[in-house]
Amino acid sequence: MYLKRLKDLRTDHDLTQENIADMLKCHREVYRRYEQGIRTLPIDYLITIANYYNTSTDYLLELTDVKEPYPKKKKSYKRP
Repeated sequence: MYLKRLKDLRTDHDLTQENIADMLKCHREVYRRYEQGIRTLPIDYLITIANYYNTSTDYLLELTDVKEPYPKKKKSYKRP
């Protein structure tokens, strides 16, 4: 799966593949393959990247054009 928005967000933030690879703790070549769709991006990396860019995973996966992340729901605990 080619994730065009990975590259778009990276270049919009003036970052290199090496910068993102360092953040993910992987090699630049591995990250390059994610950007080009040669390798499948692991879900934990997808979440890390979405949090880093303050966007939603749906935006990165091109399921929506809304960049803003979804509001986090507060957990409610029921008392016994």
